[in-house]
Amino acid sequence: MKRKNWAGARRHSAPAPPAVKKTRSAAAAAAGVEEEPPPSGPESCMEITGRLYFAILCQKPKSGVANTHYFCIDDELVYENFYADFGPLNLAMVYRYCCKLNKKLKSFTLIRKKIIHYTGFDQKKQANAAFLIGSYAIIYLRESPEDVYRLLLAGNVSYLPFRDASFGTCSFHLTLLDSFHAINKALRYGFLDFSAFDVNEYEHYEKAENGDFNWIIPNKFIAFSGPHSRSKTENGYPHHAPEAYFPYFRRHKVTTIIRLNRKMYDAKRFADAGFEHYDLFFADGSIPSDTIVKTFLNICENAEGVIAVHCKAGLGRTGTLIACYIMKHYRMTAAETIAWIRINRPGSVIGPQQHFLVEKQTELWTEGDIFRAKLKGNRKIAVSKILTGVDDISINDAKNRRANRKDSELYSDEDDANCVTQGDKLRALKSKRQAKAATTVPLTWLLAMLVSTLCSIVIWWIVCGSLLPSLLFSLDGLRT
Repeated sequence: MKRKNWAGARRHSAPAPPAVKKTRSAAAAAAGVEEEPPPSGPESCMEITGRLYFAILCQKPKSGVANTHYFCIDDELVYENFYADFGPLNLAMVYRYCCKLNKKLKSFTLIRKKIIHYTGFDQKKQANAAFLIGSYAIIYLRESPEDVYRLLLAGNVSYLPFRDASFGTCSFHLTLLDSFHAINKALRYGFLDFSAFDVNEYEHYEKAENGDFNWIIPNKFIAFSGPHSRSKTENGYPHHAPEAYFPYFRRHKVTTIIRLNRKMYDAKRFADAGFEHYDLFFADGSIPSDTIVKTFLNICENAEGVIAVHCKAGLGRTGTLIACYIMKHYRMTAAETIAWIRINRPGSVIGPQQHFLVEKQTELWTEGDIFRAKLKGNRKIAVSKILTGVDDISINDAKNRRANRKDSELYSDEDDANCVTQGDKLRALKSKRQAKAATTVPLTWLLAMLVSTLCSIVIWWIVCGSLLPSLLFSLDGLRT
């Protein structure tokens, strides 16, 4: 598609309302939760292509406007939060949005109409709506992240940055531009391919009752919630025994399991089934030591098949170490990597783990350069030697040396057995929100059945009340 002139893009904006002083309520401060900002901002309409527009409107537009078709997804594609996190929307929602928009743009009845995706003044929904239409422009219109972001900022519009799934004040902001770069690089490196994406499989297996796992890199990494010694439901969260994962893992060529949390099952159960199993424990919600990072990378670089990684919830520690691999081997920034992992598995990489990845970025890029240089030289690589060659590259060496002595030891079954950790809380929240969403399905089904029954009764009454007597009279006349 021919690239348009962004400088000449049409845009309309209303005067900005008076500035409103934002205050944090005493209740929100006491709860340790960031208060939601009040709806505010000017109306704005930005052209994406000749027919496609994005608008921020203070009220729902009138239907039946000539040559214009409005649509909104604010209440259709909704982010399921843990705490104060609100986006970005997951990969299945990006896929469904793109399918919806492609259908509208190709529709014969809308062929002469402008398509306007509009959102309201809820700043969180604005950010997610902008993320969706921006992702569409990058995936299908092949526009650059910078161009898309520049266009969406037209008319003095600003968007809330995304935040992590931790409880309390946010200390790390993930911007809309970071998310656009993540989508763009995922396309470039083959992580994202909607022609091969199975949205039904994604939505099935992300549910807690079906395994609670997601692909982060196709044919390389699966992130999943930690298995239990036996399948059971605890505090509303369904636990799964190792055997529950065997069929899917074998079907998708998983060869290696890496456990980052304390033992909740016997590793021998995976080993006896033909999987390689490794333990790399570090505390829930914390950051890994250099030893753990290097060991993890060593395992992943030598694994012959897919690697399935889990901690307790499969979010914080799991996302952090997979991010280290992506940063090293694909030279993505920490923010881009976090964005991509969260798009695939919302809630991943939490609290101090975000800052840890920013600090490790330069080091991991350097290690990746060395790794690729040796590959280009067609030398036989011993990954452990490469890692030894960069031992002196450490930005927090003293801290890690102290942590290594404590964290490198195998974690026992009894440690923290009765403590409720961050992983426990996140798993409980996920199961509760999915159970809440599931309750809406029977109500919808019941309503549909009721309408269908009423229609059947009406049709039966019409037939029996008017057509049937006439038919019987005619038949009686023929018989006579």
